[in-house]
Amino acid sequence: MAKRLPPLNPLRAFEAAARHASLTKAAGELNVTHGAVSHQIKALEQSLGVKLFERTGQRVKLTPHGAEFLPAVLAAFEGIAAATQRMTRPASAGALSVSCVPALLLLWMTPRLGSFTTQYPDIQLTLIPSNDPKDIRAADIDVCVHYGDGGWSDCWIRKWSGLELFPVVSPTLINNRPIRSVRDLADHVFLHGDDGREWHTWLAAADALDLERGRRHRLGDARMATEAAVHGHGVALGDSVTARALLARGMLVAPFTLSVPAVDDFYVVCRNEMRSAPIVQLFIDWLFAEKEQDEGRADAPVAGRMPSRRKRPALKVVGARALS
Repeated sequence: MAKRLPPLNPLRAFEAAARHASLTKAAGELNVTHGAVSHQIKALEQSLGVKLFERTGQRVKLTPHGAEFLPAVLAAFEGIAAATQRMTRPASAGALSVSCVPALLLLWMTPRLGSFTTQYPDIQLTLIPSNDPKDIRAADIDVCVHYGDGGWSDCWIRKWSGLELFPVVSPTLINNRPIRSVRDLADHVFLHGDDGREWHTWLAAADALDLERGRRHRLGDARMATEAAVHGHGVALGDSVTARALLARGMLVAPFTLSVPAVDDFYVVCRNEMRSAPIVQLFIDWLFAEKEQDEGRADAPVAGRMPSRRKRPALKVVGARALS
C-alpha cells in the first residue's frame, strides 16, 4: 500500500494550496518557502501523471483532476486528525458530541444531565436533537442515541430500550372533562405524533376502531405531541420511556392500563472506531446505568391510571413512531 501512496509532504502542500487558492498562503501556513510548495506540488503532479492546478498570477485554481483528488485528501487528513484527538484526549475529560432523538433528549436525557455532570465534571457535552441516520457517520458526532429498527450497517450498535405506547392527558383536562372509559375519548382532541397509525393501533387493541373521532392535531413528532398534552390541548400517545417522569411528577395522567409495543426501539450507535474511545465508553456506560435504574423502578405504580376493558394484548404497532 505504501508504494501506491504519494509522500505526505506533497499531499500537505496540495491540500493547503487548494484551500487557500494560493501557493504563498500555503507556504506561510506550512512554514516553508513559496518555491518549496511549488516544488512539492510539481512532484505530486509527476507522481500522479496529471495536472492538479492551473496557475493564474499569484493564485492557483484546481483542474478537474485536482477537484476530483481533493475530497479524498481532505477525508484522509480529517480521519488522521480525529484519530489523533481520540488517542490524546483524557478518558474522563474533553468534549463529546451526542446526537439524540429529540423526544428522548428533551424528556429523558436533559433531566439527567446533573447525574452525568456529577460523575464526569470535566466532560463537555454537545447535545444535538436529531434522529438522522447521517449523524452516525458524521465526523463531528461521537455517538448517537437513535430510534429505529437497528438496521444501520458498518457501525457499532446496541439496543438500549424498547417502549410501550399508551394515552396520556393533563390532570387539569381530565378533571374538567373526565375519561371514565375509552368511549369518553370521543369528547377530546386527539394529538398525533405521527401520521395516525399509532392511535389506530391502540384503538384497535381497545376494540374501539368504531370510535367517532372529531378534532385532531398533527404535531409532527412525539416530543411536540407530549408537550401539547402537558399543556392540556388534548390526549396524546405517551411512551414508557419519555413520559415516565411526567407521569411521576403528575404533569400527565395515563387513564388506561392498556399499552401496545412500538414497532421500533432505541439504540446506541456510533462509528466502529469511536467505540474504543474512552470518553465514548464512559457515556455509553452511563446511558445503560441510568436505564437500569429506571427499570428498577418499573414496578412502581403510576398515579392516575385507570383500568381498561382488556388486558394488554401481544401485538405490534404497524407504523413507526415519529420521535425525531
